[in-house]
Amino acid sequence: MERTKIQDEHKSPPNPSTFRWFLGLLVASTFSMVYFVAPFYMLTVVFALVFKYPSVEIAWMYAIPMIVSAILPPMASPLALRLISPLIDYFDYEEIHETSPVDVQKEILSNNKNYLLVFQPHGALSFTGITSMVTAPQAMKGKLPTAVADALLYTPILKHVLGIFGLISASKSSMIRTLKKKGVEGTIVLYVGGIAELFLTDETDERLYLRKRKGFIKLALQQGVDVVPVYLFGNTNALSVLKTGFLAAISRKLQISLTYIWGKWYLPIPRDCKLLYASGQPLGMPHILDPSQADIDKWHEKYCSEVMRIFEKYKEKVPEYKHKKLEII
Repeated sequence: MERTKIQDEHKSPPNPSTFRWFLGLLVASTFSMVYFVAPFYMLTVVFALVFKYPSVEIAWMYAIPMIVSAILPPMASPLALRLISPLIDYFDYEEIHETSPVDVQKEILSNNKNYLLVFQPHGALSFTGITSMVTAPQAMKGKLPTAVADALLYTPILKHVLGIFGLISASKSSMIRTLKKKGVEGTIVLYVGGIAELFLTDETDERLYLRKRKGFIKLALQQGVDVVPVYLFGNTNALSVLKTGFLAAISRKLQISLTYIWGKWYLPIPRDCKLLYASGQPLGMPHILDPSQADIDKWHEKYCSEVMRIFEKYKEKVPEYKHKKLEII
């Protein structure tokens, strides 16, 4: 299939001002600090309330932000996406869309077709995915839902910070309801590897937890939606993650990060590295109400092959990836 790519549709300015770079640093650091601190804050609140430490009054005052956040629902916010736009001045960000014969964004905006936009790798925190939401067409901002683990939807503070992107549960029933909608609201961003993938990948090796992840293929076949593979180069470079120890094991169990992440100066401050959003072509999947295992395996293998092709084709554009190999497990 002949493919046409639009490489510079969105790209970081060649010479951002020091002020904009610094604002981007603050925005990126806020995301990573909240992502790291929020789960631990919740645990310390529980400890303080249970043991009334250092006193009942102080424990309840300490718990107020968590209680308020627990009560209020997260809300998507196009305004917030505009406020975090300095991210594109902090990172060296670029997008590639393979758009021939189908322009996916135009299809979504014209209500012609719904899609599963499947992102990988997960990384400690998906700064490539976050920045792609900043550069998305205005009609998509705050409306394109991202499917996440239920634990994230109920984690105080964190659910509101990441909730600006529009979060939904990654459960089958929730995704089916969403895919029945029209236009932007009926297309879903899905990080298929999840927390399991977070502990596989690092700065030297790329590993995707994908071989056993076939549910999204079955769902797409049943619902008659197409699947678009998207590779997020730089996700595993911006932050490193502590992959061993008790906290890492708990993170896997609870499906939320409770481990240490670091970037610049060994702090939870992301590195200002190259980020590349590389979107492939839709797979061209059929609508099969009751797909057989052979149907699922066939399209899953095609998906894995496309992910590998995208990785090999564009890794030379990211300096840290030139010598990397991709392993799908």
